[in-house]
Amino acid sequence: MVTDEIQTKVKQVISNVLKISADELSNDANFIFDLGADSMQSLELVAAFEEEFDIEMDQEKALEIQSVADAVVFIENCLN
Repeated sequence: MVTDEIQTKVKQVISNVLKISADELSNDANFIFDLGADSMQSLELVAAFEEEFDIEMDQEKALEIQSVADAVVFIENCLN
């Protein structure tokens, strides 16, 4: 899977979990400060990423992801 595909899917997952239009998500958008995610939504994002990409993410490291771009890189590394 190429980076653009991962990025598109990441934005779709974020859009579904946080109820934000995927078109409004910039790559540098911070989950907490820009998108208003709380700790429960952060956990929901991790679970949704795991399901969408059929991967297992280390919860502690996954919760360190701060932005859309961070999520794309993290997931890309999990897939490789």
